[in-house]
Amino acid sequence: MRALTVLGTGPLALVQDLGRPGNAHLGVPPSGALDQPSLRLANRLVGNPESAAGVECLLGGLSVRAEASCTIAVTGPSVGVSVSGHAVGSHNPVHLSAGDELTIGTPDGGLRCYVGVSGGIEVPAELGSRATDVLSGIGPDALKKGDVLPLGTPGLPVGVDEIAPSRPADDLVIPILLGPRDDWFTKPSEQIAAGEWKVSPESNRVGLRLIGTVLRRDTAFRDVELPSEGLVTGAIQVPPNGLPVIFLADHPTTGGYPVIGVVATASLPLLAQARPGVRIRFRPTA
Repeated sequence: MRALTVLGTGPLALVQDLGRPGNAHLGVPPSGALDQPSLRLANRLVGNPESAAGVECLLGGLSVRAEASCTIAVTGPSVGVSVSGHAVGSHNPVHLSAGDELTIGTPDGGLRCYVGVSGGIEVPAELGSRATDVLSGIGPDALKKGDVLPLGTPGLPVGVDEIAPSRPADDLVIPILLGPRDDWFTKPSEQIAAGEWKVSPESNRVGLRLIGTVLRRDTAFRDVELPSEGLVTGAIQVPPNGLPVIFLADHPTTGGYPVIGVVATASLPLLAQARPGVRIRFRPTA
């Protein structure tokens, strides 16, 4: 049987693919890997379609045993990787024989490592995806010791350029498009451009909670609230305390607090790797 047996998980390990977008009308978030470029790369390194399911590991810590010959690649932030006690490094394909044990350390920076394995992880799909959605509970449960992950049929690895993983930054400047409810705030462009925040430890796959500058509503909107309206990934919602929340892949599909802006899609992987304490500023764009 082509499979991996989970020996340890670290703080949180989830099966993730590229998600199940297009189901907001059912109240289902897009979900999927928060750092999609890293999952896509892991899959390319082991010969999978970029959409194949792998494992997203919060702060590393995953340990698995191969029950058959397979190829594995670990991407995301640079991290120590070993096979049966021998260091092999990250961001390159590594062959495992049956019985080999792969262990991922803790990255020095960043939050989430990604494991691609030849054939992909073939747990049952729900709504066309194998991704775990922590908000709705759709998809497989968080991995635990003793879980057996079935693998699909392997493909042929493709060549990629030499990869030099970079350490995620401690200071991020994130481009955003203002709206749709920026008119609820006093001088919104000036406020958000001048603000300074840090990532809160209360952040998760649903949203990145920020602590720092309190955004002030215009006087006309201080005592009113919105009916719930649709939300997209990257929406920056501002609750009554004035501290922004950036919604990530497992976000609710509707919300009743005003959205002052939306993060550019290209910046979402940076936010996926932002640890608590990382400093964030926003740059409004036209």
